Amino acid sequence: MTAHLLDRPIWNALAGRHAGFALGNMLARRYRADISPFAAARDDSPKALSALKGLLPGEGGLVLLEARDIPIPPGTIVEKRSTGVQMIAGRLPPPIADDRVVALDGADATEMLALATLTEPGPFLAHTYAFGGFIGIRIDGRLAAMAGERLKPDGFAEVSGVCTHPDFRGRGLAGRLSAIVASRIAARGETPFLHAYATNSAAIRLYEALGFRVRTEVTVIVLRRS
Repeated sequence: MTAHLLDRPIWNALAGRHAGFALGNMLARRYRADISPFAAARDDSPKALSALKGLLPGEGGLVLLEARDIPIPPGTIVEKRSTGVQMIAGRLPPPIADDRVVALDGADATEMLALATLTEPGPFLAHTYAFGGFIGIRIDGRLAAMAGERLKPDGFAEVSGVCTHPDFRGRGLAGRLSAIVASRIAARGETPFLHAYATNSAAIRLYEALGFRVRTEVTVIVLRRS
């Protein structure tokens, strides 16, 4: 059976449209350290796993995400392991218009990083905004919520970076921004998808209400040198 592109979304993004963000070679790749900690091996061969190990920083680790049990390169350890769900868009309802929505880019990087650091929507670094497609809502001049795009295997784009400042939760901002990002992806002729921790039932219910369905479980690990 042919593997689905989303079974190995990191590798298929780094080997495709995100090649310009990649470090490594045709055996293993990772994102630039200022953009994302994500990495992947091309396959399970000893050469590919060795190449993946070679991309590990001296301090800290890399994040792997795949729809299977991920093989571990010799000489490395799993610092953290989690189970998530990968959700893919079905029929999306029309997003709710909101004239407060603004585009976010490098000029907003400091605020975006501060919001992501506070709310922890997933790995978000100083130049994660370079993935593009980020939008936000400001209230009283403050960045209250944001959402954007991340992994982009051919024909797909991931809704990511979804978060709301604690002072502004309960207003439906995250759902509104997620719906707009997903709608824009679909308008380009691509299929929106996203990831959530399997234990985050509130987020899963929100995304189901927006027209997403669970496609598969995924394994998420933080890998570092032993």
